[in-house]
Amino acid sequence: MDRLYYVFIRVLALLLAVLFLVPIVWMLLLSFMPEGQNVFGGGALHFTLDNYKKVLSLAPIFGWMGNSIIVSTVTTVLVLLFSSMAAYAFSRIRFPGSKLLFLLFLSGMMIPAEATLIPLYLLMRDFGLLGTRTSLVLPAVAGPMGIFILKQFFDGLPKDLEEAARMDGAGFFKIWYSIFLPLSRPALAALGIFTFIGAWNDFVWPLISISDKAYMTITLGLPMFQSSYVQQYALPMTANALAAIPVLVVFLIFQKQIIKGIAFTGGKEM
Repeated sequence: MDRLYYVFIRVLALLLAVLFLVPIVWMLLLSFMPEGQNVFGGGALHFTLDNYKKVLSLAPIFGWMGNSIIVSTVTTVLVLLFSSMAAYAFSRIRFPGSKLLFLLFLSGMMIPAEATLIPLYLLMRDFGLLGTRTSLVLPAVAGPMGIFILKQFFDGLPKDLEEAARMDGAGFFKIWYSIFLPLSRPALAALGIFTFIGAWNDFVWPLISISDKAYMTITLGLPMFQSSYVQQYALPMTANALAAIPVLVVFLIFQKQIIKGIAFTGGKEM
């Protein structure tokens, strides 16, 4: 019975993997085919790089990708930095109102992102940051999800290490930097990859805050490019394939860390 269950789970996982890969394979096939060629039309399939040459000549794909990489990378670094500091404070430092303040942070996860668009817009406008990369980074830095995930992980770390460090004269900052950060690499990797992908895929806030084409991210540039080729398939698919490369590479490199991070942080008590 156990063997039958094991086979069933493997087959189900294989089917889900195939369903996940079919759109990606379809996108890649169309990007290498001349416009109008039918994959299932019979006859020999012809592959070409002309679509990639056309896309790169018609749209600043690499410029948009560069903006997305800068915004996503800076956002990820700042989220990891500030979230780990806040999580350490909530996990190990006892101060008046710490539990209430942590609950207020968690309540932010129940507020839809759409409800904060107008306040964020007004705030960025008053600070003169609209239309800059800074306006894309700052709103994501103080996300409560990162603090929650890292606090769950920090709560599970043994206190003996911290007490031994205190006996050696280490302060809060040194304990956070030299003990908690190295031990929390799986959780940091998981949070980092989720933050990077979330910043890369963000569309609504960049659409509102960015108007200059020089600062557009890939999520803004692609719809603008595709709107000019609504009757075609090859060029939009080629642009999508180029835009998906960085995210796929990051996911493939850090997939083990993602799994470990979820395993370590998913079952902790708050």
